[in-house]
Amino acid sequence: MSSEINGQVSPQPCPHLLDFRSRNGFKPFRAFQDLIRVKRPGGLPAIRREISEVPRCCTCEESSRSRLYACVACAAVFCYAPPLHSHASAHALSNPGHEIAIDVDRAELFCCTCRDQVYDRDFDAAVVFAQTVTITATTSTSGCTVMQCNIAGFQPENLRKRRRVDNRPCSPDSREHVIIGNHLFSLHDATNASLISSTEIPWGLRGLNNLGNTCFMNSVLQALLHTPPLRSYFLRDRHHRYYCQQKNGAINGTKSSRLCLACDMEAMFSAVFSGDRTPYSPAKFLYSWWQHSANLASYEQQDAHEFFISMLDGIHEKVAKEKRKSQSPGSGDCCSAHRVFSGILRSDVMCIVCGFTSTTYDPCVDISLDLEPNQGVSGKSSSAKSHNSCNVEADCMGSNQNSGISTLKGCLERFTRAEKLGSDQKFFCQKCEVRQESLKQMSIRKLPLVSCFHIKRFEHSSIQKMSRKVDRYLQFPFSLDMAPYLSSSILRSRFGNRILPFDGDEQDASNELSSEFELFAIVTHTGRLDAGHYVTYLRLSNQWYKCDDAWITRVNESIVLAAQGYMMFYVQKVLSL
Repeated sequence: MSSEINGQVSPQPCPHLLDFRSRNGFKPFRAFQDLIRVKRPGGLPAIRREISEVPRCCTCEESSRSRLYACVACAAVFCYAPPLHSHASAHALSNPGHEIAIDVDRAELFCCTCRDQVYDRDFDAAVVFAQTVTITATTSTSGCTVMQCNIAGFQPENLRKRRRVDNRPCSPDSREHVIIGNHLFSLHDATNASLISSTEIPWGLRGLNNLGNTCFMNSVLQALLHTPPLRSYFLRDRHHRYYCQQKNGAINGTKSSRLCLACDMEAMFSAVFSGDRTPYSPAKFLYSWWQHSANLASYEQQDAHEFFISMLDGIHEKVAKEKRKSQSPGSGDCCSAHRVFSGILRSDVMCIVCGFTSTTYDPCVDISLDLEPNQGVSGKSSSAKSHNSCNVEADCMGSNQNSGISTLKGCLERFTRAEKLGSDQKFFCQKCEVRQESLKQMSIRKLPLVSCFHIKRFEHSSIQKMSRKVDRYLQFPFSLDMAPYLSSSILRSRFGNRILPFDGDEQDASNELSSEFELFAIVTHTGRLDAGHYVTYLRLSNQWYKCDDAWITRVNESIVLAAQGYMMFYVQKVLSL
């Protein structure tokens, strides 16, 4: 059940948590204060344990599951890995009173019966206190006094007052005065460890609060909020939010329909570029995205690239439904997202025997690239909606996958290099009228305004039945010329200056847009496959900034070049600002 307060739907508290509090007193989580630890200032809290201690599920004895939870009633550890199984939920069902557990790696409350995160003010106070003690012990000379405070006598309900008033007995120093003057906007200069004045902050640079494992969303949203064509579209009121809601009956409540992601994007652009420097919480956008991608609606960590694709599909689906006709993303005029990111790939499959060539065109919003070298396996894939997949699965997942250095230009060259398809992938030659071995070559028929390159760092092996992350370093340029990878350039290198009947329109297509691109955003991933973190680097006014959820830091180019790129956004040089 839920209640409505000031027009907002507020969910009822978890009944199992209320039952736990009624059975264990008014402050049942006070004993957990000394069991929570924070590795470093600003780091994530976790359950305190020895360095050599590896938590394992008491049922399956696995330590690599997506989540491990410790029961607050019996301290037993169980895994939660939907949709496969949930030993934590099974433990709660077979033992009444054992429904509430704590995330071992993140110190978050979880109801194993409701299968959702729950909030408790008393427990949250204990977590915040552990974080505050860690920060004070590191940054304050009087940290030892705070560390020696009586934890048993600490009052959780007064934590927020203690954190604001009593935690720092000294008066604010000059750096703290700057923070207060800038409305608590956490923008630091990593080059000289100084704070940046508000006059030097680029317009629209604002942190995004983490709403619970939403760094994958925040990293992509930061890149989209500062994509020049997309920013120009929404800030010029090209998408009328009120008109869109009125047309869909969302204002008067006369029509039942899913929320519009473009409307929420427009609202987010207005909020981020309003001049407010405090971190913004994209909760409404997250809820709308959950409505469009119900299979991804959870507080689990998701893939940033998958979020990017599903978000663009959600905007496109809404526009296509309103116009009551099928809109092709490759046309470039279907919706705001595809106007910016949509391109067209060309695929040529040539018969080795007679030379007959079959050409197909597929729309795409990004290009996925394998890191080179990949031991002879061609890395060609895209987010095109094509059913003719001729990729070879890379089953070799040895340690050498992480060795060596790859370059973005080398990955693009491999993507557009002709490859011989295997004997099990013969295509039907219309001239020979039999299945023949063939050569396949990919090229870019039409460039988008913004090119997004997705680096495939997550590998999955069907033979070994395992997944892993590729940590190989990737070199990428700040300026990129896409001319060598266009269909016109590849056809010219293959056939010279001869005019062929099937490529007569390639010259005009390549001249529609400029081939010179500039890097303006890069999404990076650090950590393991199942427990990583996403961060975005933005280039604004010829200066690079690191966007780590709510925290914004100014960095130099060397830090950006050393980052482990996962998604790279290049804009046409004539459009870059």
